[in-house]
Amino acid sequence: MNSNPIIAVTCLSFEAQVAAGPGINVLCGTAQRYVDKLEAAVQAGGCGIISIGIAGGLATGHSPGDWVIAYGVVAEGVRIPTDARWSKRLLEALPKAVYADISGVDAPVVRQSDKQALHEAAGTVAVDMESHIAAKIAARHSVPFAACRVIIDPAERTLPPAALVGMRADGRPDVFAVIRSLCQQPRQVLSLLRVVADAHAARSALFRGRRRLGDNLSFPGVAELQLNPSV
Repeated sequence: MNSNPIIAVTCLSFEAQVAAGPGINVLCGTAQRYVDKLEAAVQAGGCGIISIGIAGGLATGHSPGDWVIAYGVVAEGVRIPTDARWSKRLLEALPKAVYADISGVDAPVVRQSDKQALHEAAGTVAVDMESHIAAKIAARHSVPFAACRVIIDPAERTLPPAALVGMRADGRPDVFAVIRSLCQQPRQVLSLLRVVADAHAARSALFRGRRRLGDNLSFPGVAELQLNPSV
């Protein structure tokens, strides 16, 4: 790991695999559990923070596998802008990505009606549970921040209960929890199969896009950061 690594914030184990690379310090798991580690990584010389992984769709018209580059992150009525130079680099690498605000929340947004309500209230197109925490810490320490996420469940879809219990706190899948949920509510099988297909599309898009981002996750060079401060 470089002395001044890029810090990648993820939740699921496969997201961590996507983000990994030379000079990348990857944090994985429930965001609230690694706040101290993220703070320590920045204080140790982390040169930038990027939130990367999957997200729930909030705006209609976006399908599983679509990339979203965050223009800003909105949480509890507060908007934190992303680094303009870093976001520009990400958009150059992923030209088909949507460039828009995303929401950060502390609990999953499950129902179609709740997704619509959040979209209408915040004007955001996607939601995840890590970006707002990473954005706040980046702003506190005045380090560049970016977020790039892939839609996994579209705005029109309500997630079945089994999809919500399938992850451990460390980001690894919890197969037995899924099986228990299916035994309790067998009728959710078809919905869960649809989620599995969506997850496959999102995972494939993440790995393809990661190759386009390059080893440094499209992080701007030091000279560019000095010459073009964020606005």
